[in-house]
Amino acid sequence: MDWDNMRILLAIHRAGSLRGAAEALHVNHATVARALKAAEDSLGTRLFDRSAKGLSITQPGEVLLPHAEGMERRMLEVQRQLTGLDAAPTGVVRFSLPPSFAQGLFAPILAAFSAQYPDIRVDVIGTNRISDLARQEADVSLRAAHHVEEDLVGRRLVDYVVAAFATPAYVDAHPDLMATGGEGAHWIGWGGDDNWIASSPLPKAKARHSLPEIFMQTRAAAQGLGIAWVPAVLGDGEPDLIRVPGVPVVPGRSIWILLHSDLRRTARVRAFVDFVSAWIVQRRADFET
Repeated sequence: MDWDNMRILLAIHRAGSLRGAAEALHVNHATVARALKAAEDSLGTRLFDRSAKGLSITQPGEVLLPHAEGMERRMLEVQRQLTGLDAAPTGVVRFSLPPSFAQGLFAPILAAFSAQYPDIRVDVIGTNRISDLARQEADVSLRAAHHVEEDLVGRRLVDYVVAAFATPAYVDAHPDLMATGGEGAHWIGWGGDDNWIASSPLPKAKARHSLPEIFMQTRAAAQGLGIAWVPAVLGDGEPDLIRVPGVPVVPGRSIWILLHSDLRRTARVRAFVDFVSAWIVQRRADFET
């Protein structure tokens, strides 16, 4: 039998009931009942007798009991050893975030973090796909979203705005953009349909090309191909671009930092999350204006 079955055996024996065992293990009653039935079926014997007074352990259960207690002692010892090893912030943190933020935002954060925590290595996963933290695809994730619905520990750090960016030469070649609604100018396309243009500040501008990543869009705009409609904090970081005069910013999404609840007491993860959160929040104005 594995540790999960032994753990349930111990909990039922100590509580004297399925419900009491469920409360001790922080699971529901049905989970404990199914696990007990599966264990008894696999062994071909009953481990507990049922009565109006509750559950009492059978002779086969008594044979298993010292083995279960021994496994519990070994598991607790392992947990204590691991906790002791992680008392200091050392080791690897796997961090997923969108490629545009990895390229345009994260380098100065990483440099400052590394100076303060030289014994922590950060493995960056640049992806627009939502990392499944429950399946340990990453330890920590930075996400741009309106809402986060997964059962994760999360902090909503800042809300960012979106702005229009182009080269100074492109702006000079297209005067009075706001007055004309962008007529004669081009947006750098996002990929997929271009329905967003109708509700943009320059609805008469046409989409040109289709680039699915913010970094590609800002670099294309920097080559004079059109106007990029991107998070202001990323566009402002492009030295060849300026904000298109007169075009108002609009609300974008929120930036969240997320981790699985099992990792929130891990020293290296906690240090990383706290540092990144503080760095971004201290620069709130860069994101929100």
